[in-house]
Amino acid sequence: MTEDVQKHSVHTLVFRSLKRTHDMFVSDHAKSIALDDESHKLKMGVKLKADYDAVLHLPILKEGKDRASHLSGSMEGHQNYAQPGEDPEYLITGTHAYPSGPGVALTADTKMHRNPSDTGVHSMALVLPPSQARQDASRTAASIADIHRHAGGAERSHPPSSAVSLLEGGGTRNSALMRRAPTMPKPQWHPPWKLFRVISGHLGWVRSIAVEPGNQWFVTGSADRTIKIWDLASGKLKLSLTGHISTVRGVAVSNRSPYLFSCGEDKQVKCWDLEYNKVIRHYHGHLSAVYDLDLHPTIDVLVTCSRDATARVWDIRTKANVHTLTGHTNTVATVRCQAAEPQIITGSHDSTIRLWDLIAGKTRATLTNHKKSVRTLVLHPRQYTFASGSADNIKQWMFPDGNFIQNLSGHNAIINTLAVNSDGVLVSGADNGTIHMWDWRTGYNFQRIHAAVQPGSLDSESGIFACMFDHSESRLITAEADKTIKVYKEDDTATEESHPVNWKPEILKRKRF
Repeated sequence: MTEDVQKHSVHTLVFRSLKRTHDMFVSDHAKSIALDDESHKLKMGVKLKADYDAVLHLPILKEGKDRASHLSGSMEGHQNYAQPGEDPEYLITGTHAYPSGPGVALTADTKMHRNPSDTGVHSMALVLPPSQARQDASRTAASIADIHRHAGGAERSHPPSSAVSLLEGGGTRNSALMRRAPTMPKPQWHPPWKLFRVISGHLGWVRSIAVEPGNQWFVTGSADRTIKIWDLASGKLKLSLTGHISTVRGVAVSNRSPYLFSCGEDKQVKCWDLEYNKVIRHYHGHLSAVYDLDLHPTIDVLVTCSRDATARVWDIRTKANVHTLTGHTNTVATVRCQAAEPQIITGSHDSTIRLWDLIAGKTRATLTNHKKSVRTLVLHPRQYTFASGSADNIKQWMFPDGNFIQNLSGHNAIINTLAVNSDGVLVSGADNGTIHMWDWRTGYNFQRIHAAVQPGSLDSESGIFACMFDHSESRLITAEADKTIKVYKEDDTATEESHPVNWKPEILKRKRF
């Protein structure tokens, strides 16, 4: 048995469809919930009491005594809180009255300092020149307070209504604002570097470099499982050491004893006595390939890091595993030691950097700003700062807490290695064979090098695995995927006129990530 479908006119159907559509789209789900005045007043009252309780008892100017006493009473009772922008009588009072600007007499009227309103702040932002606005927008949250400070300065000397007209009229406030704005320092000029020597001899990728303290020779570790010692002045091979059964990933020469340390993908950490050219100690404990090692500059301690997500601290003499530094969740790719706290810094493929307390064997701080694997770290030889290299960015940090300084963007590749010298030249070497030279202080990229691969190698075999300055800092040694070691030196013929600094500060953005 079938029911008759009720027939409607087209007019009715269209209007029903319209109504359904209207009902569906009438409410804006993305819109924030309306602010409840009562709860907002209560919240702000509590906040004021908590943050400014210490200054509420300060002396109050005569003109606003009645108003201010009423205001402080309302703060204590969490009632009738008025926002600064809504109330022109909201006063800032202090211990001493002072004029609001140069050449303004101290009268009863100028003693009152009104708080900036939101409209004043917005008007100030609108009339900033575009490049200044871009710089302000690109700075980190910490310096947004500067904009509000500038806005407050303009309003203290002029009522809100005249702030815009004064700035639009090309008054002196705009130039004062421009003068007060932070400027990016001009980078120091550095001579460009040029290829000086190519040393071949290894039969596999060259993975690591170390220069001995006397600056007479340097040592390299390779995927051909050998460690080779080269004369620094002539580039001639002095010695080959065999003993590892897999790629040698890290080498370090002690400045406290005639020892060379090496680590590799065979999980072994070896101590070589360079008087006998023999292995005298093994450090057993890592559960997987050992990727890097570093020696503590002042105590006889060796730190290694591994694919087993740990870094281990070894007593060189007794071979004891003093600490196992756990906390990373992926391969620990790089480790650095220094005499000052934090004495150990590690970078990992879990994209974090950890600063360690050597005595306790625990993490002091974890830096999570990188988005990709951190493969390399470098400590500045003179400043209390360091840099980290990753595929997303090179970042500079301040010790001891790891406060972020700035990003060095532009080396768009997997960065395997960083080196820095006392002149402030930072070198980054990448997996695609490119080397970028940076001014440490400003982050200016003053040179880019892509050296040709050794004849007979494929173009895809251009990759920089390690780089290091010698102790005179006049030579840069790089370890490469074409099985060569390349030595660079500064171009003596270059001048500031022939290679000028091409500095465009407005395009640099100090982003946090």
